[in-house]
Amino acid sequence: MSSEAEYYVPEQSKMPILMAASLGLAAYGGGHWMITGEGWICLLGIAAIAVMMYAWFSTVIDENIRGLPNAQLKRSYVWGMSWFIFSEVMFFAAFFGALFYLRNIAMPWLGGEGVGVNNPVLLWNGFEAEWPLLHTPDQALNGEDARFIGAHESLAFPGWSNLLHWLPLWNTIVLISSSFTVHIAHHALKHGDNRKKFNLWLGITVALGVLFLILQVAEYYEAYTHYGLKLTSGIYGTTFFMLTGFHGVHVTMGTLMLGIQLVRSYKGQFTSDDHFGFEMASWYWHFVDVVWVMLFFFVYIL
Repeated sequence: MSSEAEYYVPEQSKMPILMAASLGLAAYGGGHWMITGEGWICLLGIAAIAVMMYAWFSTVIDENIRGLPNAQLKRSYVWGMSWFIFSEVMFFAAFFGALFYLRNIAMPWLGGEGVGVNNPVLLWNGFEAEWPLLHTPDQALNGEDARFIGAHESLAFPGWSNLLHWLPLWNTIVLISSSFTVHIAHHALKHGDNRKKFNLWLGITVALGVLFLILQVAEYYEAYTHYGLKLTSGIYGTTFFMLTGFHGVHVTMGTLMLGIQLVRSYKGQFTSDDHFGFEMASWYWHFVDVVWVMLFFFVYIL
């Protein structure tokens, strides 16, 4: 039987079930954290995920160094990563769909749109459907104040220096730039195996990812401490932090993945025709960038 027809089957492993358990623990801990304020369960789950990712990635990298995967198995890697990214697309589609429903259907309905002969009663009399909605309807009618003006009105928060006044726009520039730098790195490796150029531009990409996260932390700090925007600040606060927060988690994961590829490159583990680990990370990074552009438009602009 030819090597092309052979298919390497890894040994049985407990890592998939342990990873699933770690993810479940982190998700449960996140909910527990928001309800009770105690975050140790979530942090334990995150630590378990990190350990499992290290062990799993190490195993796959070792198999690749030993030359065990053949062309057929590598094609299955491509399909596996493609379906994973598709699942992430559906994940964010659900949140963008929720934002669309809340802004364009639920909020106008609560404000009286469509009230007529067949629907003569308002659920909340006097409620004004204005975005950003920082309160539930009953809180709004009770006159509870909200200091936050809405990021979409100014693209950032007032009171910053001129450099940081357009903070979300700067973050958009950072991520779009990182897509170009990771593409340059890919081209350098794939066409000519220019390792020095690859390491340089991949390192710049990782640095841009870290810069994005620093700016997002600064944005969260300003929003929370100076403008009172919280996860409980109406549907605006909820959708704002869910969309930007989950995206920040994905940027963190993408930055770590690219950082691992940079370390592997310095160890000489990639060639011009065998670097799927890096390709996988770069695909994920481009996906993260596209999501942010959509998020910037729908959350900060509209």
